[in-house]
Amino acid sequence: MNAKRPQILLSRLCLMAGLFSLAAGTPADAQRLRGEVHLEVHDLKGSSLAARGELLSEANGFQCSFQIPADGHFVLQDLPFGVYRLNLAAEGFAALSEVVEVRSEVPVKLGITLGVAPLTTQIQVTDELTLVDPTRTGTLYSVGKQSVREQLSLQPGRDLFDLVNQEPGWLYEANGVLHPRGSEYDVQFVVDGQPLMQNRSPAFAPDMDSDSVESLRLLTASYPAEYGRKLGGIVELTTDKNSLLGWHGDFAASGGSFDQLDGSAAISWSRERERYSVRAFGLHSARYLDPPVTSNFGNDGSSGGFSAAYERDFSDNERLRLTIAHNSLHYIIPDDFIQQDALQRQDAASSETSGQIYFQHTISSNLLLSFSGAVRDSSFTLRSNPFSTPVIVSQDRGYREGYIRGDIAGHRGHHDWKAGADSFFTPVHEALQYHITDPSQFDPGTQLNLSFAGSKWDVEPSFYVQDQMRYGAWNLSAGLRFDHYGFVVHDRAFSPRLGVSRFVSSLNLLLHASYDRVFQTPAMENLLLASSPQLDSVNPVVLRLPVPVARANYYEGGITKSFLGKFRLDASVFRRDFHNYSDDDVLLETGVSFPISFARARIFGEEVRLEVPHWGRISGFVSYANQSGTGRGPINGGLFIGSNASAGLTDTGKFGVSQDQRNTLRARVRLDAGHGLWFAAGAQYGSGLPADLSQNIDGPMLIAQYGAAVVSLVNFTKGRVEPNFSMDLGMGAQLYRKEARSLQFQLQATNIADRLNVINFASIFSGTAISPPRSVSARLRVSF
Repeated sequence: MNAKRPQILLSRLCLMAGLFSLAAGTPADAQRLRGEVHLEVHDLKGSSLAARGELLSEANGFQCSFQIPADGHFVLQDLPFGVYRLNLAAEGFAALSEVVEVRSEVPVKLGITLGVAPLTTQIQVTDELTLVDPTRTGTLYSVGKQSVREQLSLQPGRDLFDLVNQEPGWLYEANGVLHPRGSEYDVQFVVDGQPLMQNRSPAFAPDMDSDSVESLRLLTASYPAEYGRKLGGIVELTTDKNSLLGWHGDFAASGGSFDQLDGSAAISWSRERERYSVRAFGLHSARYLDPPVTSNFGNDGSSGGFSAAYERDFSDNERLRLTIAHNSLHYIIPDDFIQQDALQRQDAASSETSGQIYFQHTISSNLLLSFSGAVRDSSFTLRSNPFSTPVIVSQDRGYREGYIRGDIAGHRGHHDWKAGADSFFTPVHEALQYHITDPSQFDPGTQLNLSFAGSKWDVEPSFYVQDQMRYGAWNLSAGLRFDHYGFVVHDRAFSPRLGVSRFVSSLNLLLHASYDRVFQTPAMENLLLASSPQLDSVNPVVLRLPVPVARANYYEGGITKSFLGKFRLDASVFRRDFHNYSDDDVLLETGVSFPISFARARIFGEEVRLEVPHWGRISGFVSYANQSGTGRGPINGGLFIGSNASAGLTDTGKFGVSQDQRNTLRARVRLDAGHGLWFAAGAQYGSGLPADLSQNIDGPMLIAQYGAAVVSLVNFTKGRVEPNFSMDLGMGAQLYRKEARSLQFQLQATNIADRLNVINFASIFSGTAISPPRSVSARLRVSF
């Protein structure tokens, strides 16, 4: 062993630590179910060889074309675990096609020799082997690069959210808030391995630049033990890191209904062991949020940001990655008719500055060590003008999040194992003032003015160990996780995870079942406010209870099967049993929401998805989800004021959770018409969410506030909004392509029948919101 090797490694770790001390940001590659493939291509004499390559997986929705340079070396990064088809070709040599499996974070190293091409070469390639992942133990949906690039949403900032919402088990509420399998505020986004625990919906956080995303993976069961804290559902986002050598760029501009303007630009430069990239984006819309009335009063929104990344491979075994980013957002909260007549205006703004650092070292062919760390600074403000009714509110809150993590992953025999530890260190601050302008809208004795300020540290360490085992056709995933939560309350728990599956190769059928023990921390947003003794004087009747950590048991069973090598069927049944079920409430009609908790809840349902990844020129899917969610009192966490607090501690009755939409159906079909032209059509149906009609129904007041058209779409007998339905059309054309240079155009029409769809109505938790009417948007993209 080279005696200088440890010194070199130590010096690089010291350099990494020094760079981290200068960067503010979000860590990369901390949590990831991804590996990489290292290719070395030679001819029969052992000389290095340049080649063209393609890697694809139907199960993962993944396809990547790449160019191997003259030294014959190429690294494919951030590959979701699964089965892949590798195709290689070089001029004068026989083409190669073989199956590659990626099961561990330890890199797969392939030495490939290409032989001389015969006079006639014909390879029959089938992707049936990549259609079903034979080792998966739970529900997982993948969204590939083509779907990401072709997604064009009317409301800027929702491209990625709309893609997630297409999958069974995921459901929109107002303003782009995602709810997986009935969970509230428990979505965890993982961006290049970095876990983001806070609410990322458009009303709470700046836009997530979709043009930088390579692929998405959605998990709702069989969670590896490395995932914790927020486990309603996980959205893994991976950005494109497999850069072509030299200078390359991507520019996109779009526009459409409601003064929509959206643009992005990216420049990258790469050589053999170094990669640099810079991105920037900006957007504007006159319909940023989902308004409560058809007139769409106010509702202007603008967002923008930039990011820069640097990556260096010191050797085949060591890699360093640095990223910094800044995003900002400003929007006007839409009014109802009464607020508009009073000339109300409420402005909200948020900003986020982040940076990330990641280092990995391959110790041996079976062992990988990685470290990451970060800082992220986030702020949110809300301001009301003097005409706001029934309350004027001002808010300023934020946090500065620190994060550190270390992991070791290995492969040995039947086992792909991983262990690690991480911790958040987050100082949180909140400030709020309100002044009631219309006391008649509140319970007698409600305090007319309030000024609150508070701060506190949130510290959340954890550690885990997990293993994926394969024994012939059987697969077993097992893990154990420990979490400590220390913010407003302190709690800790061990959480076991277990999944099992069997692959029947003769039927191309996978049977799977899983159990997850879940420890879910309360939402951070306005938790200090809702927990403060200062709120005890707001009303003669105040119920204030510490919001506890939610505990749950998740159960799932399902199948995945391919038919004729073209169709894939995913079907599953699930049940989730909660203690301390999380939800949210709003402070005195201020629009300021905070977490609450009920004693118990049970959510169960079925999900089916039939997909055609490729059948000639046709691709598409149809999915159906049936879900029922029932909560049960009493209240055991949160802030309740006046009449809302009266029966809080004694009401043990059942209620439908706010995400209890019983039936959801979605479908999409895409036709590749050839010559770079494609057409697509989609449809979605929902049976309707619950409407909060527990208080006395004042019909004339509701009509004055929201309009007769909106009120007519509420079934007051069933306590639900009427079913919603929408159809969309899209098309795209590749106007020019030569090597890496291309020019593409896309057109999208949303809700072509111009149907009025109500998302929520008069909900204590989510207000009233309606979906977009018929609208059109277009995009032009230039790449080189």
